[in-house]
Amino acid sequence: MSDIWLLAALIFGAALLYSSVGHAGASGYLAAMALFGLETSQMRPAALVLNILVATIGTIRFARAGLVNWSLLGPFSLGAIPMAWLGGFLTLPTSVYRPIVGGILLVAAVRIVVPSSADRPGTIRRPPVMVAVSWGAAIGLLSGLTGTGGGIFLSPLLLLMRWAETKETSGVAAAFILANSLAGLVGLLLHQPTLPSGIELWAVAAACGGWIGSALGSRRLGNPTLRKLLAVVLVIAGGKMILA
Repeated sequence: MSDIWLLAALIFGAALLYSSVGHAGASGYLAAMALFGLETSQMRPAALVLNILVATIGTIRFARAGLVNWSLLGPFSLGAIPMAWLGGFLTLPTSVYRPIVGGILLVAAVRIVVPSSADRPGTIRRPPVMVAVSWGAAIGLLSGLTGTGGGIFLSPLLLLMRWAETKETSGVAAAFILANSLAGLVGLLLHQPTLPSGIELWAVAAACGGWIGSALGSRRLGNPTLRKLLAVVLVIAGGKMILA
């Protein structure tokens, strides 16, 4: 019984940290559940359920703050949703793509924290529609394969390509994660409907963490702080993929 409560505390912390930058925390939930020895068949659907809950809260919060650019989100989601659904059905070796993706996330974290001469006001530009659709499809497939919502891949892309500002990136990522997580869960539930006992408690913990974190991220924290928090998220996610 104590393990259930301790896991709930870890889920709360992950939800708070990730939601403050527009993420939903799936990689954090998966890592926490792995520490407590949950079966793989239960981890992915449980993480997606928690992801959907936190992403819904985050999307509402960021949308109310005017930080969800729907015209930017649309093309990415158009490509991502069907591929996220497909990715839930595929099982690929993790020995190759996890270290590669983890390394990319760590490099992105350094790039986000350390400004360059390219980070100037007025340099934001929107991607061509088909470019966004293509990137969305790639991220959607990767998110389906890893059991996450894809925000850890979309956020650094938007920032590194200067397609969105930091707070806007958080808002777009929250809605993107919600769409991908829903698609991924639908795919999983078709053949893997099992959820672990204790999911109700973990859902409450995730909702509380997501409520607090998204409030901080959508209204109260400045852009430099958001960049540092996002870098922390990327380091955690990248380290998990490399070490898993």
